[in-house]
Amino acid sequence: MESIEVLVGRIGKPHGVRGDVTVDVRTDEPERRFAAGAVLQARAPQGSAFPHRTLTVARARWHQTVLLATFEELTDRTTAESARGVLLHVAVPADESPEDPDEFYDHQLVGLAAEDLEGRPLGEVTGLLHGGAQDILTIRTPDGREALVPFVKALVPEVDVAGGRVVIADRPGLVAVALDED
Repeated sequence: MESIEVLVGRIGKPHGVRGDVTVDVRTDEPERRFAAGAVLQARAPQGSAFPHRTLTVARARWHQTVLLATFEELTDRTTAESARGVLLHVAVPADESPEDPDEFYDHQLVGLAAEDLEGRPLGEVTGLLHGGAQDILTIRTPDGREALVPFVKALVPEVDVAGGRVVIADRPGLVAVALDED
């Protein structure tokens, strides 16, 4: 069975001197994805000298609202600091979907047709940017422009993966070019 890699987190700053790190969680299943023994694919930021391709979770725990993780490969504060910004992925079957019907994997969204509320074409979803406050859909418009749409219910009220489309409550200048009124 074919599998794909799904982003589950990003390593933040070190916590303490024993190699613990904060994790910016990007999954609805942190207890499953960061369970002891889980092996995660590690993707270092461009230009980083981080040597590891995988990281093995030794333990993870919540400290207030922050996930703290200890990885077998990060044994002290110095190695933990070198992991800052590393993206963590897991392999999932290509046909698997998140349990929550309002959650989607990136690969499910890329390639979907973007339409406005009346069904007029706005373009195609070409990617998803994971931001701190919210995710952002990248839309390639028919005239070749790139538009960024916050992936929030007010602006993206419908995602129909089976139907191959997302509905965008377009605002002037968000995706379609805003026309000046004379």
